[in-house]
Amino acid sequence: MINQDLAKIFYDIANYLEMDGIDFKPQAYRKVAINLETMEKDVGEIYKRGGIKALEEIPGVGKNIAERMEEYLKTGKIKYYEKFKKRLPLNLEEMTSVEGMGPKRAKVLYQKLGIRDLKTLEKAAKSHKIAKLFGFGEKTEKNILEAIEFLKRSKGRFLLGEILPKTKEIYNKLKNLKEVERIDYCGSLRRMKETIGDVDFLVISDKPKKVMDSFVSLPGVIKIWGKGATKASVRMRDGFDMDIRVVPRKSYGAALQYFTGSKEHNIITRKIAMDKGLKLSEYGLFRGSRMIASETEEDIYKILGMQLPPPEMRENQGEIEAALKHKLPEIIKQGDIRGDLHCHSDWDGGANSITEMAKAAQNMGYEYIGISDHTKFLRIEHGLDERKLERRNKEIDKLNQSLKIKNWKVIILKGCEANILNDGSIDIKDESLKKLDYVIAGIHSNFKMPREEMTERMIRAMRNPNVDIISHPTGRILKRRDEYEIDFDRILRVAKETGTILEISAWPERLDLNDQNIRRAKTAGVKMVINTDSHHKDQLRFMEFGVAQARRGWAEKEDIINCWPLEKLVKYFK
Repeated sequence: MINQDLAKIFYDIANYLEMDGIDFKPQAYRKVAINLETMEKDVGEIYKRGGIKALEEIPGVGKNIAERMEEYLKTGKIKYYEKFKKRLPLNLEEMTSVEGMGPKRAKVLYQKLGIRDLKTLEKAAKSHKIAKLFGFGEKTEKNILEAIEFLKRSKGRFLLGEILPKTKEIYNKLKNLKEVERIDYCGSLRRMKETIGDVDFLVISDKPKKVMDSFVSLPGVIKIWGKGATKASVRMRDGFDMDIRVVPRKSYGAALQYFTGSKEHNIITRKIAMDKGLKLSEYGLFRGSRMIASETEEDIYKILGMQLPPPEMRENQGEIEAALKHKLPEIIKQGDIRGDLHCHSDWDGGANSITEMAKAAQNMGYEYIGISDHTKFLRIEHGLDERKLERRNKEIDKLNQSLKIKNWKVIILKGCEANILNDGSIDIKDESLKKLDYVIAGIHSNFKMPREEMTERMIRAMRNPNVDIISHPTGRILKRRDEYEIDFDRILRVAKETGTILEISAWPERLDLNDQNIRRAKTAGVKMVINTDSHHKDQLRFMEFGVAQARRGWAEKEDIINCWPLEKLVKYFK
């Protein structure tokens, strides 16, 4: 939890510094914030073991930032941050969550109109006070209102990538209780939905009182909504609710099936049971008053005449019909992934060197890692021009030779993430692109183009013979920005025609493509790749979110090119 709290503070400090027009420092604080979010080690534990020197060993942390981290760990506050808040008392997290609302704009709105949070921002926009300000205008005001409406629709939901790391800690604490025989996630978390409302745990225990007492006493619990003999519900400091149920072993499979859901899936499975003269509930599968299955999910689905559908597929989107025919696809698993092709290095402002990224990939058991630094259009990301890209390529060639001598198993591939400009052209010369093992191209600007223009923009990029992969193809950012206006069916037709691969971004705020578009791509015969878009070596672990998304979209190994061995992969690119 300390990591997340410090990360939020450092994001805010970066925004305050940007408001004041200070260069370089904002990026330093953001980089540390990202590193804190993705670290598995607790900052408090690091400090206990090694003091301020150990903090300085965290990537991106220098003497000043280490001192501020130490101050927070000792006092719970950072004076430097408190001064900013006193001078500019804004809810920066709320303000900057509005698409297109950067720190400098937030400062202008506070100074001119006293706007300090989402509520006052919406009120001013509806009163048409923003449009009158220099540098804003009616279009900006309209976009602000649309972005606020989008945020309202997402309220009460948490990103899978936010919730899962926190609940894993809680899961492990509960699992280690001697009173707990078995524990599982249920609900939307077990189905690995991209956003989660609340967290459900299911437990087998013959001492439920001990489990209830431990659950409501967990670190981070701020309110107990209810506590009974076998069920409890709490609110966590991070704003989400958690429920726990203890059930007997004999009913566990039925309870797990029921509480996993989805509601739509359960309605149909109960109807199938009724058609067979049976009754299915959270307590078991019954014929009359006699229980005929309940201990495992496998037993229940078997008696219903079905294959066991993976939890990620249980949305009543065709999985029931396929399970009844015993034709469920063999969807991919985490262990099928052989590499990650969308990783950034310190050449374009990433936190780690190419060697460090390669070592992290080796530790994950990958066969290959693709370094896909930004190209020159993205100056804020230190995008590489043709000359710098050439120098970076030479470094990768040397590294591959060196790693071969050291008997490393991982191969580093030369890639880039080029930018698709407004007219669909690429921001770097074809001559440079031809020298790479593969090219990723993505849209990073002007997201609100009309549907036809945006579609043509992307299609022109896909028709460039050097472009292999389209990154985050629909451009959405969960809880922040909707998809581009594009004709996705046309995109699929051209992708199939040109052999262009569509990315499933495992980055927790994107998860783009969504599950429905993954299925559409699979049906159209379009190949996909699951990438993390890592800017730090620890972000390679985001792959599990992309794999979950691919599983929700019914993707199989043949659909996902980074499930392929290196030789097949390189041949496909060429």
